[in-house]
This record gives sequence, C-alpha cells and structure tokens, in this order.
Amino acid sequence: MAVEVKELLEAGVHFGHLTRKWDPNMAPYVYMERNGIHIINLYKTAAKIEEAGEALAKIAASGRKILFVATKKQAKDIVAEKAGNINMPYITERWPGGMLTNFVTIRKAIKKMATIDRMKKDGTFLTLSKKERLQVDRLRAKLEKNLGSITDMTRLPGALFVVDIKREHIAIKEAQKLNIPIFAMVDTNSDPRQVDYVIPANDDASKSIDKILTHVTEAVTNGLNARKAEKADKDAAKSDEKAAPKKAKAANEEEE
Repeated sequence: MAVEVKELLEAGVHFGHLTRKWDPNMAPYVYMERNGIHIINLYKTAAKIEEAGEALAKIAASGRKILFVATKKQAKDIVAEKAGNINMPYITERWPGGMLTNFVTIRKAIKKMATIDRMKKDGTFLTLSKKERLQVDRLRAKLEKNLGSITDMTRLPGALFVVDIKREHIAIKEAQKLNIPIFAMVDTNSDPRQVDYVIPANDDASKSIDKILTHVTEAVTNGLNARKAEKADKDAAKSDEKAAPKKAKAANEEEE
C-alpha cells in the first residue's frame, strides 16, 4: 500500500498545533516550525500509515473487528461513512463508559435493542398502551444513538482506531487495561506513547482525517479480501476432498 507524500501534503496532514501547545514526545515526528506552528514530517507519516495498514490488514484477515472511535465534529461523519463501508463498528457519539471494560453490560443494552426490534416484528409492540409505546421508542432511539453501529459486535474488538487521542482518552484507557492494540491519528499536542501504532497527522482538519481514513480502510479491506480468498480456497479444497472418493469409484466402475 504505497502512500504518496504529495497527497498527504495536499490534504494538509502536515499542519500540527501551535508550538506552545505541543507535547515534547512528538519531537521525532516534527519536521520544523513555521509561523509558530509545528510542521509534521510527512515521510514519517507515510511510513507509519503503511506500518499500521499492514497490522490492521492482519487483524481484519483474522476475522476480528476493528472499532473506530471519533466523536469530534470534523471526524464523525467521515468515520461513520468509511467504517460503515467496510462493515466495521464505530462510535461517533459520546463514548459509553465501560464500553470495553464492562462489555457484558453493553451487550445487555444491545440485547435490549434486539428485544424491542422483535416486539415490533411479532406484533407485541402494538399490544402496549400509547404511552408505553412512546417510552419504548424513546429508549430504542437512545440506544441506537449511543450503540448504533456496535450492535453486531458480539465480542471485544481486535483493535481500536482513534481520531484525537486527547479527546478520546477514556476509550484509550479502557483499551490499555485490556491490552487491545490502539491505532491512532496523533497530532503534535498529544502523547504518542499512549498508542501502539502512531500515525502522526493533523487530526483537526476534515481533509486530513478523510485522507488518513481512506488509507486505513483500504488496508482493512485488503485484509477482509484476503480472508474471503482463504475461505474460498478452503471450501474448494473440502469440495475436492468430498468429490475424490466419488471420482475414484466412478473410475473403478469404468475399468470393470
């Protein structure tokens, strides 16, 4: 997955924060200072995108989910679209506390949503009073808003991908407690030591976020395609194994 520095430059990925707001641990990824703003070294960004992409592709190929987290205004819609396109779960509203560390409770809330959906399908919902239906609808809408895209997540994710680790510090801490690998766009005002796979990048501009997410989701897609191809090969091999005795029997009958 080749990443061109020119395309990163055009998307404004190199613009960091004001120098007075920087985190010194980001020094290895800073190229220079210009007009009081740190400029990120895009050659390092490109290399880190490729490194993260390879790791994400492996996780996707193993069949595990990658949970995307971005609640800031500039990133929400981009993440929802990109993660949705590859059928990966995402959180773009407020992070539900205990989402990872108390996953059992989250699963209960997801089951509650499923129960309400069943009630609507089998007609039970219509037997409720008007007030009860309104309450159930409000509960369903609230759960949908907070947990919408994670309803199919039956187990803890194989990795987290975060936009803005300062803003999503609760998600970061939960993932750290459970040793879930963290991939993230890290701006010059953040501490990269909190993340397993750092992608130094401007995490405030929508163009920059879109560009990084495009590369990241392409890598995940590659992993998913590899998994599909492997499954197809296994199915074909099984089919051949089953067919082999029949072919041998047919051959023997012909000889007789």
